[in-house]
Amino acid sequence: MPRIVISIPRQTLSLFGDDGALLRSFPVSTAANGPGERSGSNCTPRGRHVVRAKIGAGQPAGAVFVGRRPTGDVWGPELASQYPGRDWILSRILWLSGREPGFNRLGEVDTMRRYIYIHGCADTAPMGVPLSIGCVRMRNADVIELFDLVPVGTEVDICA
Repeated sequence: MPRIVISIPRQTLSLFGDDGALLRSFPVSTAANGPGERSGSNCTPRGRHVVRAKIGAGQPAGAVFVGRRPTGDVWGPELASQYPGRDWILSRILWLSGREPGFNRLGEVDTMRRYIYIHGCADTAPMGVPLSIGCVRMRNADVIELFDLVPVGTEVDICA
């Protein structure tokens, strides 16, 4: 099974194949508040995770999601001007679940209950700099490519 490694310091997501070879590397944007596991911290959780759910198969690039459901809208400058400052969740969602009880799973540190995703974002959002409110943001084309390459159950390591 493939494996994902997210580097918070480098702001990259690397996809490795079954044999451990690097298949792809993408720029990302993690939390502006830095790494952390606590609920309400708006930080990106560290440690071992797994892709628990994949949401958005078949949706167009830029499809807008609210509450993990497509709204039927597609992101663009006009929509962006109607909702300035919105934290857009676009194109695809890889919902993460922590694998380390007491660190990123269960209680006040539960990654899944915090709704931490790997997801697409507005085309105007910078990559390579931490600006999210906890999730791992990717370019829409990149998250669609990643979505198609990894199954549910893929291990995700988030390193600080």
